[in-house]
Amino acid sequence: MVPSLGRGSHRIFLRTLALCAAAAAGACSSDLTPIKTLAVEAGYGPKSMAAPDFVAASRPQGTPEFLPVGVSAPARPVRAKSVEGRKTLEAELEGARGRNESKGRAAESAGRATKPASAP
Repeated sequence: MVPSLGRGSHRIFLRTLALCAAAAAGACSSDLTPIKTLAVEAGYGPKSMAAPDFVAASRPQGTPEFLPVGVSAPARPVRAKSVEGRKTLEAELEGARGRNESKGRAAESAGRATKPASAP
């Protein structure tokens, strides 16, 4: 014998059923659902395409090696610059700074020399 549902219980049952149906249909967005698999096999889903040749050629062959999460990369040896190398680098950077400052001054003076167009 099936118990009769009251009017309020009937509405709750229908809402729960509708919610379950919506959740099952919404699960189609995942790659591992049977609903999506059935839809693709029936011809309604996206068709899988092979990667173009240039893409397949640019991908590494085999399985790439990744570091596990939480593991640091191995330490690399640090080589300090020699005194001459450091002085050469400082001289190059000073020269670059001087060139940049002179270009900035030239741009600033060019900006002052031109008058902006008046508003229409």
